[in-house]
Amino acid sequence: MHNILVTGGAGFIGSNFINKLLKDRDDVSLVNLDKLTYAGNLENLKESETNSRYQFVKGDICNSELVDYIIKKYNIKHVINFAAESHVDRSILGSQIFYQTNVIGTNVLLEVSRRNDIEKFVQVSTDEVYGSLGPDGYFTESTPISPNSPYSSSKAGADMMVQAFHHTYGMNVCITRCSNNYGPLQFPEKLIPLMIINALNNKQLPVYGDGLNVRDWIFVHDHNKAIEMVWEKGKPGEVYNIGSNNEKKNIEIVKLILQYLGKGEDLIKYVKDRPGHDRRYAIDSSKITAELGWQPLKTFETGIAETIDWYLANKNWWERIISGEYENYYQNLYGSR
Repeated sequence: MHNILVTGGAGFIGSNFINKLLKDRDDVSLVNLDKLTYAGNLENLKESETNSRYQFVKGDICNSELVDYIIKKYNIKHVINFAAESHVDRSILGSQIFYQTNVIGTNVLLEVSRRNDIEKFVQVSTDEVYGSLGPDGYFTESTPISPNSPYSSSKAGADMMVQAFHHTYGMNVCITRCSNNYGPLQFPEKLIPLMIINALNNKQLPVYGDGLNVRDWIFVHDHNKAIEMVWEKGKPGEVYNIGSNNEKKNIEIVKLILQYLGKGEDLIKYVKDRPGHDRRYAIDSSKITAELGWQPLKTFETGIAETIDWYLANKNWWERIISGEYENYYQNLYGSR
């Protein structure tokens, strides 16, 4: 049995990872450590909560005593770190929590993992650490790190720390850097769910600048399959880029959603661009394909249709998030730790 500590497992990508891994495999036992900040949602894990191989612990990755307790109690041998403050806009408004969680929290996980002889540590990062691309070219694993936002700089700092622990202590670590994710369970502040929900409510759809910023989109299950393969087969100390070669302008995404929902483009409202808005991201994922045999399975056309349909079918889920009901519920249930 592989005993794995998954941090941030109540968030969008982490919860999809837990649900899928427990469903597909019977050789893993997962402990989910999550602080349940505004983007954490235990309802994301309803299909896993009754599984005997799943355990939830509410807590902060910055709490070294708690992390050490979990690793010892559950005989953890592998750590996959999804935990992060991840919304660029929020990092611009206030950056301290991003450095606290993304840098200090990662340091705590690394130190405790090192002391407990963890067999594999996977750091889930982002292509945003590379900065911005022009109209041509792709991010490769050798592209210099050049973050442009407080969020991406905090992730870059964490990545460099992970690599330092490999070189200094010989820890078996891997880093994954993925393009923009989409799919079920994504928190409503992100582009695709925000546009879906606003359109359903006949509210204006805010589009930054001219709407021509380009992102490379990947379905969340394809991303998580790549993480699973990196955990199992990734070479120590290596970075693996993960992308689907689905470059789309933001305005294309918005118009596609409106068309799918039968809404008019008069709902689009162009707003002032955010500071330091990177123009284009595009991932070269040939390394993970060549070394580990990973390939994305979901086309964007199929994935976006499934995603929109999921939000249509799960109105209660996102309505409770928007109302703040979950945050109050968890505070009453668990308190703070």
